Amino acid sequence: MRLEQLQAFLAVADTGSFQQAAKRCGVTQSAISRQIQSLEAGLKMPLFHRTTQAKLTIAGDRFLPRAKKICQEWLNAVQDLDDLLTGKQPELCVAAIHSICAYHLPPVLQQFCHDYPDVQLRVTALGSDRSLKVLKDGLVDVAIVMHNRFLTTNPEMVVQVLYDEPIKVLIAADHPLAAYETVPWDELAKYPQVVFKDGYGMQRLVQEQFERRGAALRAVLELNTPDAFRGVVRQGGLVALLPETALVEAYADPTLAVRSLAPNVDQTNGVLTDTLTDPPFTRQVVLVTTRDRLQVPPIQHFFNLVAALLPPQIELPLSIANVE
Repeated sequence: MRLEQLQAFLAVADTGSFQQAAKRCGVTQSAISRQIQSLEAGLKMPLFHRTTQAKLTIAGDRFLPRAKKICQEWLNAVQDLDDLLTGKQPELCVAAIHSICAYHLPPVLQQFCHDYPDVQLRVTALGSDRSLKVLKDGLVDVAIVMHNRFLTTNPEMVVQVLYDEPIKVLIAADHPLAAYETVPWDELAKYPQVVFKDGYGMQRLVQEQFERRGAALRAVLELNTPDAFRGVVRQGGLVALLPETALVEAYADPTLAVRSLAPNVDQTNGVLTDTLTDPPFTRQVVLVTTRDRLQVPPIQHFFNLVAALLPPQIELPLSIANVE
């Protein structure tokens, strides 16, 4: 059964004439006859009485509402796709890491809502690995995450690098590590750590850094929001490694201290490790979607807004930068 057969059937049923149906469909009468004959052969029942006027048989009468419904569903499907390609979609779903949601995303959201007031934005703060999974599963349209090449190797994925940001040490103001201007890795490893939960790229990144340096990560607590990290670290016992964007409020908190990590030193001769073999500890933040989604105007616009409005590097307010 083909769509043109159903359209021919409906035209004949409506006009009562093969000739009039042919005019309506813009084809020859013989073409209409062939479509009806093929449809009847497939259904194994005649649909019309062939008299001076084409009248529905009992089978044709039973089939008529079904054919109308099928053709209407086809029209609805075509209209839905047309709406999608012209930007008429009900919502746009975004998954982003917490620090992006709090620090960089608000101006992007405001501009998008101004440009597409009829599209409902839905933003969810998730860990990087979880965000990429829900993007892959089709539950969100765009993800703003820490790069994980293992989850973005699919050729359908479009990855736009946004910026690299340093990872720093968050401690209580009276913690012993606060005495350092830059914290050595061997000193950092002596203290228990609070880390991001499983599914957050930062947990994996921190674990990899400790393993590279042959040190054990003493992870005693898992959390998932910058507020929770500040609250726990403020108590004085635990240390956290966090990206710069997650530390903006910590800089202004007198009960907390933020320190950079010191370059590694070769213990045999006291020489700094070459940054080519031991680069600074950073994370790369990327914007990810799929190629098919980029064909949809609102998604493409949101993608371009993020790429344009998010800074190429983290720029702290001057009052905060001076604290360091």
